[in-house]
Amino acid sequence: MALVVFLRGVNVGGHRTFRPNSLARELSDYDVVNVGAAGTFVVRRPGSRTKFRAALISKLPFDTKIAMCDGRDLLRLETTHPFGARPSPPDVVRFVSILSKAGAVRASLPVSYPSDGEWLVRVMACEGQFVFGMYRRHMKTIGYLGQIDKIYGAPATTRNWNTIAAIFRILKGQSAAR
Repeated sequence: MALVVFLRGVNVGGHRTFRPNSLARELSDYDVVNVGAAGTFVVRRPGSRTKFRAALISKLPFDTKIAMCDGRDLLRLETTHPFGARPSPPDVVRFVSILSKAGAVRASLPVSYPSDGEWLVRVMACEGQFVFGMYRRHMKTIGYLGQIDKIYGAPATTRNWNTIAAIFRILKGQSAAR
């Protein structure tokens, strides 16, 4: 089964920049597909996870946290409908944070940031290494997303639900919409 890789904090604000398509080409022996610009990859022939991780690290031009999961675990999310059937309001983005390891909840859910006034980030649920939530577009949002690490005691990297849906398409053998 395929492996899905998420790099944390790359190509954001001019820091830790690289070309994900070039990295995917350099790792072509593993049949790597790049998804977007934020360091998300589907590895269709990963072989040994340890060997692939070492190959990935050797090709990256910087150090970063890496979260990996089996494609089948991610595909299960599609059938669970973690956000329900209703569409989100236009100012709200649904997200999944992927923990570098399954963490233990350190707060009762849901939890909202900030805790008073209108929320900017709301963490709703967790399933294994996947944390589900919503955020509003605001300058302070990224700082509140960083609180997920503290709630679960493990580094997390966040992707919006549209990116996760693109991964579903690749895992199911469809080409991602461009």
